[in-house]
Amino acid sequence: MPPRLSALDASFLYLEAPTTPMHVGAVSVFRRPRAGFDYDRLVGLIEQRIALVPRYRQKVRHVPGNLARPVWIDDPDFDVAYHVRRSALPKPGSDEQLTELVARLMSRPLDHTRPLWEMYLVEGLARGRTAVVTKTHQAMVDGTSAIDIGQVLLDVSSEPRVVPEDLWMPRPEPSGAELVLEAVAEAVARPGEIVDNVRVATGDAMATVGKITGAAGTLFSMAWTASRPAPGTPLNVGISTQRRFAVARTELEDYRRVRAAHGCSVNDVVLSVVAGALRNWLLSRGEPVTPSSTVRAMVPLSVRGEADVPSSAAAGSLGNRVSSFLVDLPVGEPSPVVRLHHVTHAMREHTSGGQSVGADTLVRIGGFAPPTLHALGARAASGFSKRIFNLVVTNVPGPQFPLYAAGARMLEMFPVVPLAKGQALAIGLTSYDGGVYYGFNGDRDAMPDVDVLAGLVDESLDELLTTVA
Repeated sequence: MPPRLSALDASFLYLEAPTTPMHVGAVSVFRRPRAGFDYDRLVGLIEQRIALVPRYRQKVRHVPGNLARPVWIDDPDFDVAYHVRRSALPKPGSDEQLTELVARLMSRPLDHTRPLWEMYLVEGLARGRTAVVTKTHQAMVDGTSAIDIGQVLLDVSSEPRVVPEDLWMPRPEPSGAELVLEAVAEAVARPGEIVDNVRVATGDAMATVGKITGAAGTLFSMAWTASRPAPGTPLNVGISTQRRFAVARTELEDYRRVRAAHGCSVNDVVLSVVAGALRNWLLSRGEPVTPSSTVRAMVPLSVRGEADVPSSAAAGSLGNRVSSFLVDLPVGEPSPVVRLHHVTHAMREHTSGGQSVGADTLVRIGGFAPPTLHALGARAASGFSKRIFNLVVTNVPGPQFPLYAAGARMLEMFPVVPLAKGQALAIGLTSYDGGVYYGFNGDRDAMPDVDVLAGLVDESLDELLTTVA
């Protein structure tokens, strides 16, 4: 019989609503090589590499009567051209036009009758650049049996690596009667599971998420701050079906300088920069900001120690390395140094029970892991009640050397983290080849000034740099 979705994976299907599509995205910008980087080359690359992520040729099939969780089946009508699409900006396309296109693409839910992913080649960018936008449903990427397709498309050289030829034939689709018989057999063997199946199918998916993630104990670690409700902020409002997207670009060396001067981690510096940008954004809106004002962030991190990670670990073993922590960002504190010290102290308290995994180790685990790790971070955050935090901030280190897709050098990579119900903003960032790239995904109505917030990142980082001798 085909593999069944886990209770956690199935919950993401049932939690999806028009205002909260459950897909994670990424925007990768490439320099077009002399040989060209067009739609046909991208489709050819996907066809060569898709065997490395077999889930991307499978779709969800529901069991009649919801007697058991859905199963993954091969899509007999799989058409790579349906999933890999082409778009273009009027030349010379600007960054603002690209982010507006990304916002519109991310607002659209995926088609649940087909494999749950899409990819867009965006041509027409200024300065000879091309962008690739990906969308992958959270039900697909668990970091163990399935990783994000963006993780297998990239090479360390402009010469693509050779992948064995794939002669794929879809397995026959099971009938409804076969699915029912298998569900009944499972219910007899494990009668407790049918309660969870009915619960998620009838809308109580969040309770099942909490039960499953709590029982596993590996997706997140609940901090003491969870006992208090999140502070009231303009970030927590009813959201619409439409999005806005903005980006910020910074240099990794600047974060390293601050880290060396203040004896903290790069992630501490990142969160302090986010806190400073949020502070100035709130002030620009005329929001009340007092010395005790905070914004609570859900921060997914990789926490397994290096001693537990063999150097040859496969990319598919990332699933149990992501935990999430609640951090109160001190947006009311005017001093950048004091903000940094507050964040550093909070993160040390939360991670004292486990060693954080460094950037070099993460790269060693699975090559270019950021797409998968951002998806895992969003999954981990989904296990929490949205009443106890204000926004999600995912920070994933990437390799500090150039990567290529079909000979085109990747210049930048911006994550697109999905919004939860009642939360108007999510922030993702990835370090890559000397840069730190922020993606701000906001609700179109509640965050009309999301580009203002993105622009304040540089100002917040500059405040910290002035404290470095």
